[in-house]
Amino acid sequence: MSLNNVIKQKTRRFIDSKHMLKGITLASLLESTVVPIPLEAVMVPLMQARREKLWLIALMATIGCIIGALFGYALGYYLFDIIGDWAINMFSSPEQFEVVKQKMQTQGFWFVMTLGIVPVPFQIAMLAAGATKYSLGFFLLATTIARAVRYFGLALVVYFVGDQAQKVIKKHKTKALIVVTALVLFAWWVSSL
Repeated sequence: MSLNNVIKQKTRRFIDSKHMLKGITLASLLESTVVPIPLEAVMVPLMQARREKLWLIALMATIGCIIGALFGYALGYYLFDIIGDWAINMFSSPEQFEVVKQKMQTQGFWFVMTLGIVPVPFQIAMLAAGATKYSLGFFLLATTIARAVRYFGLALVVYFVGDQAQKVIKKHKTKALIVVTALVLFAWWVSSL
């Protein structure tokens, strides 16, 4: 049996599994903490295959990300002195981290929300929020909004275009990210007036 067939079989078993929702929650948690890969590659086919659980899949992915964000925040808050250098070098650079840290201190909520929507590793924002002792409540609110926009946005695309979702997302992903990011940046600007 070819590797491609094995992957298809395992994917089909996962899609039909009673543990599918737990699996997507765990995958989202891992994606937001230690495995900086786009979860969309798994979520869209899963949402297409299990349309009856479309909104629940988006919700569980959001919850997984929030749990992961709490974990990353706690690492930054309690263990930054011990793991900070390793984490910075793993997910970023010292220069980038300094920029992120300054943004957290001056524009934390909107900065976290913007990073939560765009497809960049979110780990550095979580660590910076914890390391700078940024408000946990505002951090969680921004994370929840950002990831809900991202995951429920995917669910909306699957809801409206069904099996064409992957094509539509691939074709319009950059434009959609620009529009959503521009809207968040506009709201950020309006809030600072």
